[in-house]
Amino acid sequence: MLTPTEKIWHNGRFISWDQATIHVLSHVVSYGSSVFEGIRCYSTPSGPAVFRLREHIRRMLDSAKIYRMENLGFTADELADAMLELVRVNHMEACYIRPIVIRGYGEMGVNPLKNPIDVYVACWSWGKYLGEEALAEGVDVCVSSWTRIAPNTLPALAKAGANYMNSQLMKMEALTNGYSEAIALDSAGYVSEGSGENIFVVRDGKIHTPPLGNSVLPGITRNTVLSLARELDFEIVETIIPREMLYIADEVFFSGTAAEITPIRSIDRIPVGKGRRGPVAERLQKEFFAILNGAKPDRHGWLTPVLVAQPQPAGVK
Repeated sequence: MLTPTEKIWHNGRFISWDQATIHVLSHVVSYGSSVFEGIRCYSTPSGPAVFRLREHIRRMLDSAKIYRMENLGFTADELADAMLELVRVNHMEACYIRPIVIRGYGEMGVNPLKNPIDVYVACWSWGKYLGEEALAEGVDVCVSSWTRIAPNTLPALAKAGANYMNSQLMKMEALTNGYSEAIALDSAGYVSEGSGENIFVVRDGKIHTPPLGNSVLPGITRNTVLSLARELDFEIVETIIPREMLYIADEVFFSGTAAEITPIRSIDRIPVGKGRRGPVAERLQKEFFAILNGAKPDRHGWLTPVLVAQPQPAGVK
């Protein structure tokens, strides 16, 4: 259950959490017509800061364009300002931000083009997606019996609500069978991604990850991991990955806004490497979190500060 915050941003104005409702016949309810993002705001020594805000907004606008939802009525700059202001008005030090674009209440039927487009942004406190201990100990996952959405069916490059029906099937199957998460294979039988995460496989010191052509969402944290890995002098191979490589890997780990960098300790009950977090994932985690907690400079400009008004000293107006 989410802990409500005070305000949600809707089409340019702030409304109360409980006012953020839609009609049951809104197009998005029957037809899944939404695109969205998941963005983290971290508590840093200088105050709250949003991680890779611009890249997330760009991906959401790309997703909207793919689904012909181009006229949002707001620029990228306006959306960025709205998200920063939302964190401020809700007095959040750290939070998860969810901008979502939906087709609203209008005409019924598959054709969405005459339905209004609504833009919402919400934020709330959210801890570690796969559990607090997962970052150090790793998680147990399975290869899903559900195939990842195929090319030319639903666009994998779009972060669209409808795509996540596929992810829900994977996640529910995994949880029912005692796993924390699932890995999907693509329509050709090669490794694609988790239900909400990208995946990396380490073998003999090389970091392998599926290319976008394997029905992979272009993850912002995926891109972050690739950048950090290059700086740490790891060799990176973007290539198709057969299922059996998962079982003989030295390390496997997830990346994602919610999952951050989460090691995988077993797949289909086969231990990965030594059955715990490996040195590659650990080095990447340390570099990643060092930037976020201010131990190392934000050399890439990944953090956008939320400029919180400071209390004035007594007598100052």
